[in-house]
Amino acid sequence: MPKITIQPLNRTIDAQEGATIMEAAWAHGLYWPTTCGGEGICTSCACAVEEGAENLDERGRSERKTLSAELGERVLRDGRLRLACQARVRGDVVVSKPGVRPARPSALSLD
Repeated sequence: MPKITIQPLNRTIDAQEGATIMEAAWAHGLYWPTTCGGEGICTSCACAVEEGAENLDERGRSERKTLSAELGERVLRDGRLRLACQARVRGDVVVSKPGVRPARPSALSLD
């Protein structure tokens, strides 16, 4: 099972192979900043890949389009920035994303 290490939170989580980085974080009760809710049309969830870029699926057309439109072509050439809602995990990876934290319990929960 692939592992994702999230910095600066310094937390390592297991991920189902083929899950996105953000799906794996949510499955472990983590809040991952996003404004589009994982639709791949904003860059709020973008994270820097520090290690293991080869263990992520290649960027799809939608991810390339969003990154290019929002942050410029330079980001595509650099290759380190990925949308966490689009980047699918195939092996261990280390990413950096400020703002990731344990999610707060919902005020509407009945627990």
